[in-house]
Amino acid sequence: MAFKDGDFLEVEYTLWSDADARVLESTNEKVAKEANIYSDKVKYEPILVILGSGAVVKGMESALMGMDLNTPKKFSLKPADAFGERNADLVRVMPLSEFKKHDINPYPGMRLKMDNMTITVKSINSGRVVVDANHPYAGMAITYELKVVKNITSEDEKIKILGKTYGAEPSEVKISGSQVQMVYKDSVQKNADYFVGKANAIASAFTYINSIDSVKVIEEYSKPKEHKHEEEQ
Repeated sequence: MAFKDGDFLEVEYTLWSDADARVLESTNEKVAKEANIYSDKVKYEPILVILGSGAVVKGMESALMGMDLNTPKKFSLKPADAFGERNADLVRVMPLSEFKKHDINPYPGMRLKMDNMTITVKSINSGRVVVDANHPYAGMAITYELKVVKNITSEDEKIKILGKTYGAEPSEVKISGSQVQMVYKDSVQKNADYFVGKANAIASAFTYINSIDSVKVIEEYSKPKEHKHEEEQ
């Protein structure tokens, strides 16, 4: 089975550094724990890859195109097909005061967005902070092991996994012709991340699902319990 641009794939993967065989990332919780890279902030589950979207490195996307469902594939990539070569121009020194005015206390290894770039703090000394805007794996030859566990073909499942990917999975999805109805019940926590994620999911739905012309969102809110108690008194 060959996959094509526009396919929605759920993919399991593990990523190693070729230089020292160190595990860098994995969707497998057991592998992450054995490699001492486990984090309770990470959800260890297959990721969504929309082929042709450019969201993953080109070597990974090319490999996925020729894979079969539930058949693992292991391969190595040079930096050009992975996370690119390191660019010395992307390493710079910033004043510590620039971080402080944004209430940020930098530390080595910290990853954050500044000036529309994702940067890594490398060191801090005498009021100066050395930051690196290269991808952490830039310049590295790497090895992937991939497995496509699902090819999502139904439109309602595509909508749900887009929401899940952006942290705003709808409770229900209903499709009528070219209109999608996304239902968020009261059980869905509606914080700031939810509103951003919902907007991103809808934008991606318009981009990657051609049959959709409109999206209707239904949100359910229940009165907080403490307010109910006040009314009863």
